[in-house]
Amino acid sequence: MRTVVIGGGIVGLTSGLALRRKGIDVVVCERAPEIRAAGAGLGLWANALAVFDDLGVGDRVRAIGEPGEMYFHDTAGRLLETPEFGVEDHRFLLVHRAKLTDLLADAVGRDNIRLATGFAAYDEHADHVTVRLGDGGEETADVLVGADGAHSAVRAQLVPGKPAQEHRGHHAWRAVLPDPGVAVPGNRLVLGGDRCRGGYVRTHDGGVYWLVNQFDAPEPAGTLKDQAMARAAHLDDGVLTELVRATPEDLILHNRIMLVPPLPHWASGRVVLAGDAAHAMSPHITAGATLGIEDAALLGRLLSSGDVPAALAAYEADRIPRYARVAELSAAVEHSPTPREFARHYAAFSHWMLTSSAGNPVTA
Repeated sequence: MRTVVIGGGIVGLTSGLALRRKGIDVVVCERAPEIRAAGAGLGLWANALAVFDDLGVGDRVRAIGEPGEMYFHDTAGRLLETPEFGVEDHRFLLVHRAKLTDLLADAVGRDNIRLATGFAAYDEHADHVTVRLGDGGEETADVLVGADGAHSAVRAQLVPGKPAQEHRGHHAWRAVLPDPGVAVPGNRLVLGGDRCRGGYVRTHDGGVYWLVNQFDAPEPAGTLKDQAMARAAHLDDGVLTELVRATPEDLILHNRIMLVPPLPHWASGRVVLAGDAAHAMSPHITAGATLGIEDAALLGRLLSSGDVPAALAAYEADRIPRYARVAELSAAVEHSPTPREFARHYAAFSHWMLTSSAGNPVTA
C-alpha cells in the first residue's frame, strides 16, 4: 500500500510514522522549503505519549520535554482546586514544537519527505487516487491523507464550502524565552479578569514558555509586546509581566484563533483528513495536537487491514462523534462564568479525554 500525506507538521509526520510502522509506503509532502514548526511550546497529554510509545519514539519525546501539571490559580495566587479529579487528570509534558517536528521527521526518514512540494488537487478513482502537486508532478497512491492544517487545501476539495472561521475576539500571545533573566519560582497558570488567562512553564533546557490568551478581545493595537503586556496586567502576576517585558519583540507570536466548523464527513473512499484539517479548535483546552496525534495512530491501525474504503469509513465513524463531544466540553470551559468553574470544566475535559482515548483508559 502507498500513502501520500499532505502536511509536514506534527500530525502529518506522526501519520507518516504510524503508517510506516505498519509496513505502508509513505511520502510526506510539505510546501515549505524545510521542516519547521509554527508556534512555541506544546503540551502533550498521556494519550499522545502512549501513541509515541507505540511508535517507538516515546523515550525520545520525553527527553525533549518537561513534565508539568495543568492547575489554575486566581489572581491572588490561590489554587483553584478540583478535588473530584485526580492528579493524573492534570499531568502533561511540555515540549518545543520545533524540536518535536525535527524528532518526528528523523523517525519518518528524511528520504520519505518531499519539501517545497505543495498540494494542488487530487483525482479519486475506485482503486487509487492521483495526487497533483504544486510543482506539476503527480503521485499515485492508495490513500491521500490531508494533514495540512486549519486552512487545508485537501479539505477544500473534499468538503467544499467549509473554510476555517475566525473565533471572534479570541487571541493568543506566547513565546519561549531561552534565557529569561527573571526569577521564576515555579510553573503558574492564572485565570484573571477581562476574560484573560495566561502563565508560564519552565522548559527542560532552562528556558520559560509563557502565554496569554483573551476571549472577547478588542482589536489589538500597538506592538506585540504592548498587546501581551496589556493582557498580562489582568492576571496580576509580576513574574508574567517581567517575562513578557524581557522577551524580544521578534520572539513573540500572536495568533487570531481560527476554528474549523463541524464537517459532514472527514473521508471519501480514498481521501481522509486528520488533525487541524478536520477539527482545528480553540487552544484554550491545549489538546489540539494531542487529539491530532490520536487521529494519526487510529489511521495507522485501521489502514493496516489493507481495505482502504472500509478503514476510512471506520475512522470517520469513530472520529466525528468523538470531536462532537470535544466541542461540547471545550465550550463548557470557554463559557465558564467564574475562574473556579473554568478550572473544574477544564479538569472534566482532560479526565474525559484521557479515560476515553481510543475507547481505552491510558496512564501517564
